[in-house]
Parts: sequence; C-alpha cells; structure tokens
Amino acid sequence: MVCHDHTKPAPASARRARRAAALALGTLAAVLLTLIPWSGTAVTHGSVVDPASRNYGCWDRWGDDSQNPAMADEDPMCWQAWQDNPNAMWNWNGLYRNGSAGDFESVVPDGQLCSGGRTEGGRYNSLDAVGPWQSTDVTDDFTVTLHDQAGHGADYFLVYVTKQGFDPATQALTWADLQQVARTGSYGPSQHYEIPVSTSGLSGRHVVYTIWQASHMDQTYFLCSDVDFG
Repeated sequence: MVCHDHTKPAPASARRARRAAALALGTLAAVLLTLIPWSGTAVTHGSVVDPASRNYGCWDRWGDDSQNPAMADEDPMCWQAWQDNPNAMWNWNGLYRNGSAGDFESVVPDGQLCSGGRTEGGRYNSLDAVGPWQSTDVTDDFTVTLHDQAGHGADYFLVYVTKQGFDPATQALTWADLQQVARTGSYGPSQHYEIPVSTSGLSGRHVVYTIWQASHMDQTYFLCSDVDFG
C-alpha cells in the first residue's frame, strides 16, 4: 500500500472558528448594504448550515484548501464540485430562483433539485451529481438550521426527506423520492432560523431537501443536505 503525504483539512475546531468568522463577516456585509441607498437588493443571502447543504459543506471543509489534491480521494463529490465551478462554493448562499410563484415542480425538473433547476446560469449544476456526498449524522428528531445573512425573513419553510430505499449514491433525486416532514409558518427577518423535524422508520443515507420561500420578494432557495440516520 502506497502512502501519500497529503495535507489534511483543518481540524474541526478550526473549521468551526473559520465558519463563525465568515458568517459574522457576511452578516456585517448585509448590514452595510442596507446603509447604502443605491445598493438595491442585498447581495448576501443564506443556506442551510446544519445539516450542511452540499455546497456549504464543501466550502466549510475545503474553503481554505480548495486546491489540495487529497480532496479527490477524501471528499470526491466536493472535488468534482470545485473542479466544475468553484463559485458554487464561494457563493454557497446564493442558490435561489426568482419568480417561481410556488410552482416548484414546474421550474425545478427531476434530477435538478439540488441545483434549483440549474439556476444562476448553471453555477450549481455539480450539486446534482450522483455519488457519495459526505453526510451529517442525525436522529429521528433533528433540527434544520438556516443562516440568512441578509435577514430576508421567510414566508415559510418546507422540509422533505427522501423515502426509505432511495440511494443518493446511485440515484438522481426526483420529486417522487421526497416525503414532506415539516412546513412552517412565517418568520420575521433574522440571521438564524431553526426548523424542528420529526421522522420515523428511516435508516442509512438520505437527502434532506429544504425549500425556503423568502419574504422580501418571490425568491425561493432549494437546498440539498446529505444525512445519515445510522
């Protein structure tokens, strides 16, 4: 067996510190934008940070080491995402579509759920790739945590989990693979939202699919998080 001397990702404590600093800077940027009268809509948005959405997780694990070839072996789905379009990770908070009018299945086709229907000119297409994405361990009852840098608020959140038997490592995600496990009411502007989720009878790898309908305009976020129920 040949050993390769690759630089390893930063330890978890360092990654958490980096993530906290980045989130704080993003929030500050959003605040500053609100003070500039000609700035228009804030350019910072948000994503699910726990269980981490696919591109947020790739940014969190590799944002300070994105050229490390060790990623190809240690985190191959993130590797293909970085190779396809690094901006999908640097803009982890911008995976949204405008003007869906609540008709999500018509604007986001099967097989394109994780990219929001190839939104933003295809920036996030790599998130639809089928394979062994790194997952977050969860129990039957868990919490979806979303960071909203711009404080858009929410008309509602919809949370789905894939049905038992779906294999995200070998199957493209379709609407028929999803079962709704939570629907919320509205949330006022904030940088932090928590959505409690209850499931039963699930085991192994699944995808949590979160739809965030922002309140400031008809702007909808489509967010895939990989989880393992054990």
